[in-house]
Order: sequence, then C-alpha cells, then structure tokens
Amino acid sequence: MMKYFKGSILLSLVGAVCAFGIGHYYSGTTAGGFSALFLAFVLSILEVSLSFDNAVVNAIVLKKMTPLWQHRFLTWGIAIAVFGMRLVFPLALVGVMAHINPIDALVLAATKPDEYAKIMLSAHVSIASYGGAFLMMVALKYFFDEAKEIHWFRWIEKPIATLGRVEAVSIGVTIIFLYVFSLYQKPEESMTFLVSGLWGLITYIIVDGIGAFLHSPDETEQGIDLHKASMGMFLYLEVLDASFSFDGVVGAFAITNNLFIIMIGLGIGAMFVRSLTIMLVEKGTLAEFRFLEHGAFYAIGILALIMFAGTIYHIPEVFTGLIGAGLIGLSLWSSISYNKKHV
Repeated sequence: MMKYFKGSILLSLVGAVCAFGIGHYYSGTTAGGFSALFLAFVLSILEVSLSFDNAVVNAIVLKKMTPLWQHRFLTWGIAIAVFGMRLVFPLALVGVMAHINPIDALVLAATKPDEYAKIMLSAHVSIASYGGAFLMMVALKYFFDEAKEIHWFRWIEKPIATLGRVEAVSIGVTIIFLYVFSLYQKPEESMTFLVSGLWGLITYIIVDGIGAFLHSPDETEQGIDLHKASMGMFLYLEVLDASFSFDGVVGAFAITNNLFIIMIGLGIGAMFVRSLTIMLVEKGTLAEFRFLEHGAFYAIGILALIMFAGTIYHIPEVFTGLIGAGLIGLSLWSSISYNKKHV
C-alpha cells in the first residue's frame, strides 16, 4: 500500500519544510515556524476529509479512461489542483473582487494577509452557490438514473431512479433548491446567489455535453473513440475537482489567512487524495465494495446542500468532513456485510 503514497509523503516533507520557513519568516521565531507547520498539517487533514468522496468518484471515472489520459490526470491534474485551485484561483478571484491584477493580489496576500482574506471571504456566496449547483447536478444525475440496478437504500433510490424517466429532472430539482435557498439570502446577495448557481448548473451542462459529444456514439473500443471519450472525462474530473476545492479554499481562511500556508496544506491533502484515487483504481476496490460508490454520491449531494446552507449559517468544516467520511465508512460497512451474506 505504501507504494501509492510515496509521492504524497515526499511532497509532505517538502511542504513541511516550506511551511516552517514561511512561519519563521513572518513571525521571526521558531515557535512561529512550528505554528505554521501545525496549521499546514490541519489543513491537509481537512482537505482529505472533505475530498474522500471525491477520490471515490475520481476512481469511478478514471478506470474508464485510457492509460494516457489517466497519466495526464495524475500529472497535469495534480498541478492544476495544487497550483491552479490553491494559488492561482484565489489570486484571480481577489483580483476580480478588488479590481487589481494578479501580481498585486499576490503582493496583497504576502504583505496584508488580513485584508486579502477579507476580500476572499466576501466572495463566499458566489463560490458556494456555483460549486454547490455543480455538485448537486453530479449527485442527482447518479440517482436519477432509471438504468441503475444496484441500490443501497432501495426504498429511497428505486423511486428516485424511476423519476429519471422525466426529461431534465435533475436540472429542475437543482433550480428549485437554488430558488429556495436564494429566498434566505440577504436582499443584496439573493440575486448573486441565484445567478452564480445558474452558472454552476450551466457549467455542468456544458461539461457533460462535451463529454457526451466526445464519447463514441456506438461505444466501440476503437482507440480514437476511447481517446476522445477520455478527454471529455478528464475535463469533467477537473471541473469536479474545482467544485470540491471551492469550499475548502474559502473554509481554509477560517484557520489561517496566510495564502501560502493554505496552498501548502491543501496541496498536500490534494496529493494524498490523488494517491488514494490511484490505489482505488489499481486494487479494484470499487468492484469489491458494492456500495462505496453510493456512499460517495450521497456525500456529494449532502456537500452541495451544506455549501448552499453555508451561505446562511456558519457550518464548521470539521462537521462537513465528518459527514462525508461517515457516509463513506457506512457504505464500506454495508458492502462488507453484503459480501459476507452473498459471497
């Protein structure tokens, strides 16, 4: 098992040295260095707990991709996840919100972290609505599938799957949730929440549409068809990863306002999630545990609702992580119980 996590452990060691150095630089003390190191560790644990279900869904899609695109996801993808979503995205967002260029945003993060964090947190409603809508569509598409034969909670999932016969039912349900939650926003943020959520919905439709377009119509095993389909799945996974990252990046500012410590901590966590994804694919864990996939999509659906609700009430990130981990654990336990009875 250790072979899957060698790269993550190496990155953790490098990140630990960098975190200590950053803490020592800002505080001028050894205690400050250790404090930064501890914060990076907490953030990495938070990222893994929030993204465990993401690893399962990544593995589900990744096993359908060609080896070339699997490799690209595990190389290009980790670069996008660590540097794109944990550094470039926050800088770009603050740049847009404060009407400054990314370089000035970087200087602001380095010299005035409190002001930078304040600007970043002011975009929470837009980010949560956008990411929540995308993740809700991911979860609903899984459950509103009349061809789905395996059900974890049959009395819930069977009727829901039957509703999949209704055209665009997932879109309708997502819009209803967006409208209901928009009613509870502050008057000046209600429209922002609604519009951002609709853009999240549109993003999902576009990405899903591109994936369907690139997929071979007759589902043959020709290399060109599989290659194109894999490219569509790669795009889907990158947007999915981004949606998971939104809430984690914003939530990290509740722990520290230092962008560089956030990038290190969340980056280490993202690397471990990638390692976990590889292990799930190569060891065939998804096939072995019948309901693991269900647990992941339940967790994604609940995360979407938490992101919506988080725009109204403060919901601790620890609670969010425990919910996801709990559902994954419950699905594993159910799978093991099923295997004992039927295998």
